[in-house]
Formats: sequence, structure tokens, C-alpha cells
Amino acid sequence: MAGRFGPRPARPPVRGGRTAVPTRVPRQAPVPALVRTWVPDGPLDLGLVLAPLRRGPGDPTFRALPDGSVWRASLTPAGPGTLRVTRHGGEVRGEAWGPGADWLLERLPDLLGAADDPAAFVPRHKVLALTRHRRPGLRLLRTGLVLESLIPSVLEQKVTTDEAYRAWRLLVRKYGEPAPGPAPDRMAVMPSPRTWALIPSWEWHRAGVDTKRASTVLRAVRVAARLEEAAGMTPAAARARLELVSGIGPWTSAETVQRSHGAADEVTVGDLHLPGIVGWALAGDRDADDTVMLELLEPYAGQRHRAARLILLSGRTPARRAPKRPHWDIGRL
Repeated sequence: MAGRFGPRPARPPVRGGRTAVPTRVPRQAPVPALVRTWVPDGPLDLGLVLAPLRRGPGDPTFRALPDGSVWRASLTPAGPGTLRVTRHGGEVRGEAWGPGADWLLERLPDLLGAADDPAAFVPRHKVLALTRHRRPGLRLLRTGLVLESLIPSVLEQKVTTDEAYRAWRLLVRKYGEPAPGPAPDRMAVMPSPRTWALIPSWEWHRAGVDTKRASTVLRAVRVAARLEEAAGMTPAAARARLELVSGIGPWTSAETVQRSHGAADEVTVGDLHLPGIVGWALAGDRDADDTVMLELLEPYAGQRHRAARLILLSGRTPARRAPKRPHWDIGRL
């Protein structure tokens, strides 16, 4: 009660019925970045390695700038963090801000494929040999984070990539928090599991996410700690744990561990386009299904995901038979 009758702060002048907003906002002192340098043991293409983390051109958690730097905002076990990665000659420089800065820098080499072994891949098809020769800097990344790859993968279930990217962009920008440090404009950190759980049903609808996918995300974030433990498991064990959550199947679990674990052999099964692309590139069969795709990739056992990635990078894809699927925005219903 005493506060109600205490002295009130002076109000800014009112002009035209509106409260005047100060034109000068005091600037905060820049926060120094934590820095780590690392020298890879072979060719490394930053854009190519980190590209799987980018969920569309407007992804708030990822930004590649014309100067060659790549920015990434992550929710780490230590808290939110922003990472900027650049390459100068043979040296990679990582700069990080926020509570998660130490965690991000500690795992910088793994993120850039230090644990990957490109030499283990032996091409048995000309298209793969040529693509590997033209893309020597390809490595398979490992984030060590499960939910940040799982949730956008769930949003990509049974819809076009444009629809999924839009949903991810809208939800992260609205419910995430600004990326720490001098990050590029409008970058944001993915919401925490509790925040995902509190998103109202109508906001999922406005973002174009149907009840089935939204419910899968909600079931996943309720057991977020158990799912994040899967980062320390083998890819097969991690996929088994993820698929215990209703709504997460082989397609989603594979897409997740490819990023969280750098899993070289976890090929995506159940995809609408991948079997036809692999079949066309390796056997001229655009009607290949998952069974045929796995048979064609059998010579690359242990490296099947890398083989599929090289095929996608080769540009050898069959021509479209029909117009692109129209975009349906359920948020307008």
C-alpha cells in the first residue's frame, strides 16, 4: 500500500494525445566475445558443412553473410548462445556470446566435422566420385543437441519445405529470445522446452501447424531431458529412444541424428523425393522406392547418408512430372 502513495516518476510530455518517446536510447557497452581457433586436418567448406542446420532463407537461428561468416544461435545446456564462425587461410575462428558461449566453443571442432572421417567413403559410382572430387570440403557436422534438430524435423512432416520453414520462422521469432551478442538483425534462439509447451493452440494454427505435428512437439518437449541424453548414445540407440515418442518415426529420427550425431550411415527412409533421386542418379530409375534405394546404397553400408548427401549435391535429379504442390495455409481457415 505504501507504494501506491509514494512519489510517482515524472511522465514524459504528451503531444497530440500520445506519450512522447525519447529519441535517444543509451547504448549498452559491447560484450566481448569468447574466442577459439581451430585448424582442421583437411579441406573444410564452412557453408557446405553447416548448411543442414539452415531451415530456409529466413531461419532466425542461422545466418550466412557475404563476408563468409556463418552465425548460429543455439539453446545449449548452459543457456542461450550465439556462435560466429569464420575461416582465414587454414585456420577456423569461432567467436561466441551468451551463457552458452563456453559450451559452443568447446564443441566447435565437432560441429565442423572433426569427428567425421571422409576418407572412410569409397565411391563405387562415377557420379559420387566426381561429386566428392568437386566438393572436397564436405564433412558431416555434429551439434550434440537433439531438440534443436528434432522440432524443425517434426514441423517438416508431411508438408512442403516452404510450409515447414514458415512455421519454424514464425514460432521462433515470436517465442524465442534475441540471440546474445552482436548477432545480425532478427536472429533468435529457439524457445526453451517449457516455452514450447505453453504455446497456445491458436498460435500453432496461425503458423500453419496442424494438431498432429503440434501434439508431437508437445510430447517431445515434456521429455526433453531424456531426449537430450540421446546425444551421448550411438545413432541407432538415439533413434530408438526418439521413436518411443508417439509421432516420431524413422524419417524424423534419421533427420535428427544426421545433425545431432553426424551419423554417416543413417539414411532417411520414408521421404517423398529421396528414393527417386537416388534411383535416378545411380540406376536411372526415377520410380525407385525405399527398398530399391536401400539396395542401391548397400555398397556404401556405414556411409549411406554421406552417399545420399553427395547425390543431392551432384545436381542429378529427375525432371518434374507435375507442377509443384500448392501451398495450403491452414492459418487462414
